[in-house]
Amino acid sequence: MRTPPEPLPNLLIVDDSPVNLQLLAGMFRQSDFKVRPVTSGELALQTARHEPPDLILLDINMPGMNGFEVCERMKADEALKGIPIIFITALDEVADKVKAYRVGGVDYVTKPFQFEEVEARVRTHLALCRQERQLQARLTKLKEYQRLSENLVAMIVHDIGSPLAAIQTGLDILQQTSPVAPATVAVLLENSSKACHKVQRMIATLLDVARLEAGQMPTQRTAHDLVVTLRTSAEAIAALAGARMVHLELPTSFQTVYDEDIVGRVVGNLLFNAFKHTAPNGTIKLALVADEAAARVSVTDNGRGIPREFHQKVFEKFSQVELRDKVAGTGLGLAFCKLAVEAHGGQIGLESELGQGSTFWFTLPGAATQ
Repeated sequence: MRTPPEPLPNLLIVDDSPVNLQLLAGMFRQSDFKVRPVTSGELALQTARHEPPDLILLDINMPGMNGFEVCERMKADEALKGIPIIFITALDEVADKVKAYRVGGVDYVTKPFQFEEVEARVRTHLALCRQERQLQARLTKLKEYQRLSENLVAMIVHDIGSPLAAIQTGLDILQQTSPVAPATVAVLLENSSKACHKVQRMIATLLDVARLEAGQMPTQRTAHDLVVTLRTSAEAIAALAGARMVHLELPTSFQTVYDEDIVGRVVGNLLFNAFKHTAPNGTIKLALVADEAAARVSVTDNGRGIPREFHQKVFEKFSQVELRDKVAGTGLGLAFCKLAVEAHGGQIGLESELGQGSTFWFTLPGAATQ
């Protein structure tokens, strides 16, 4: 089966001089263009609206509506604004050229001209326009794939939640009603229950990340003491820390407006991340520096550190950082932190060097900027 030939490039030429029109139209037809010549700006607009061309060659000095006005009218029309316009004129002042580009022209050719030059410019802009359309089509398709992927993830997560909850309930009942179970069975029950809880937290975080990305997770912002929120999170991680020290550098209090639950989860994620990367006898530092304009919370560990090239990647969904003898998976926790902080109008970042530990920090607007 033969592939149908591509349509000829559709060229609209606008010039009030019949001689110029005849010359240009004849040359472009010989070069396999479909050419429509018109002698005024009004006719150019009518013709373009009836059948939009691929490109327009436009004179400037015309009675009635001049070329600048025609270009402005076309760029104001949603159906025509993407058509490239090349001015072809006897005007060669710098001011005219500047105005031509300012009103939306893509190129400027002065008379007298060599046809080969005009044709080369026309073909170049047609190629650029074609590439732009192809990129736009690919972008549209990628957005559709992303939407389908997000819907699929949401569906899978939703469907997993119910049977997982049933498993968790069964494990809880077994643990409560089997006090004389063999030690190995008790250990298996406990490990299975912990795994279920972990998966449930991952599911909840994944749904929260999806809602934050879509702007569908409203934050319930009210006035709170940020120091109290930080101390509560530190106490929770201290219960897991073992021999690790949790060192606090906090003011007496700091009142500002934020969603206490979400910010508490951000701090908890950063502290747990520090806990995982701190040696059993190491130290985790939680600090707050604040004034009326902003608050900066930082969590520092004395782990192996993260190479600079990964400082942005760690905040991406499902990212992993490869460190010599291990792979540190950041999963969804840091992605959630980034989206949650940005939803509050703050910023988040990482300061780290290999062998020197890591400091994750985020900012929140102070009371004076709320």
